[in-house]
Amino acid sequence: MRAGIFAAAAGGLLLCIQAAAAPLPKLKVSPDRRFLVRADGTPFFYLGDTAWELFHRTDRKQAAMYLQKRAEQKYTVIQAVAVAELNGPDDPNSHGDLPFIGRDPARPAVTPGANPASAAEYDYWDHVEYIVDQANRRGLYIGLLPAWGRWVVGDKEGKDKLFTARNAQAYGEFLGKRFGQKGIIWILGGDRTATGFEEVWRALARGIAIGAAGREDYDAVLMSFHPRGGETSSTWFHEDAWLDFNMHQTGHALAATVQPWLRISKDYARTPVKPVMDGEPLYEDHPLAFRARELGYSFDAHVRQRAYWDVFSGAFGHTYGNHSVWQMYAPGRRPVNGPLLSWQEALDRPGAKQMRHVRALIESRPMLSRVPDPSIMVSPLEGADYAAATRGDGYLFVYSAQGRRFTVSLGKISGARVTAHWYNPRTGTADPIGTFENSGTREFVPPAEGFGADWVLILDDASKGFSAPGV
Repeated sequence: MRAGIFAAAAGGLLLCIQAAAAPLPKLKVSPDRRFLVRADGTPFFYLGDTAWELFHRTDRKQAAMYLQKRAEQKYTVIQAVAVAELNGPDDPNSHGDLPFIGRDPARPAVTPGANPASAAEYDYWDHVEYIVDQANRRGLYIGLLPAWGRWVVGDKEGKDKLFTARNAQAYGEFLGKRFGQKGIIWILGGDRTATGFEEVWRALARGIAIGAAGREDYDAVLMSFHPRGGETSSTWFHEDAWLDFNMHQTGHALAATVQPWLRISKDYARTPVKPVMDGEPLYEDHPLAFRARELGYSFDAHVRQRAYWDVFSGAFGHTYGNHSVWQMYAPGRRPVNGPLLSWQEALDRPGAKQMRHVRALIESRPMLSRVPDPSIMVSPLEGADYAAATRGDGYLFVYSAQGRRFTVSLGKISGARVTAHWYNPRTGTADPIGTFENSGTREFVPPAEGFGADWVLILDDASKGFSAPGV
């Protein structure tokens, strides 16, 4: 908030602060309504990270460090909340600023003339803009939640409820006008049901569109809705014009309970057709089903399973999360549900580094032709062994969650012969298996078996001359 805060530590960082963030390409829904693409039609793989408290709990140096790390780890979207869950309206951010005047969303606390690119005086929204620009400069889009759902729904006594349909639209117009031309994916909601509050969210969406485009033009913005655990945006908003893609929160329960492949498949089959993804699956280092003493904590194998199950079942992308990172936990802060590490330590957890491999695999084959296809499996495995299958123009993938053997029905893709590889989701490496006739059925036995020994079978039309999987 005051000049000189960063002068000693930031050094060369101040030079890049001065530069305007280069605009990222606009994103839109693909013509077949299944994927996201850039303005020029090239495919975009949404690989997100949940950093809900990023604007609230990090200073400029910390935010830049976090964003640089995730950019290096090949993420493409950072999901963060403008008015955060952990008492965002009342606890100042890292520089002592609050988002609103008098807790009123229609009165953002803006300092006239403040410069978000300056290390001198700036306000809460300058800090948000600085982080958005730093993300965009690194090729990262911000999945921006205008406010956590707590501030719309309130607590049981209604004490936390700040938003109405009227002030939500005014707040949305402020956000759309200020951030509408930046690399933003708008994500309404925030871990709460929409039942009974649909009109507040619709007013917020309308305000964002008006602020960004000068009129109620939903083609000018890209929007979704983050629901509470076990729910999907399609429950309330599937036919709303502002909802461009459906988002699930499959949550932090065990796989046999969640069955994320069924949830994604159900929205994939809805009409009108809209893209679908999982915006909050089981986090790495999270108490399993919130029962740490009984079940322990999740680790990299759990988060890999959710990623491949989701994407192979029809999701156009995926969001990763770490239990320490979402809350930006550090010693001295009140922990939420027992984080194991500081957020800085958690940035290099194995699952966080392995997410790049699902992106690399999908991008190594024609993305926009890909469809889920359970019929590839002769007898699908069930429960935690579930094997998800997907195919596209000249290729198919099968994910074996625990390395169990399985049988594939061939002839599902083009070509008289297919070349086969095993792809390792832990390392992103591929080992050749052989070349086979593309007919009949064939059993495949992964190189290893057991929890944590997940594998992807790759079958390619031999005549296509594809690069190695993941390359």
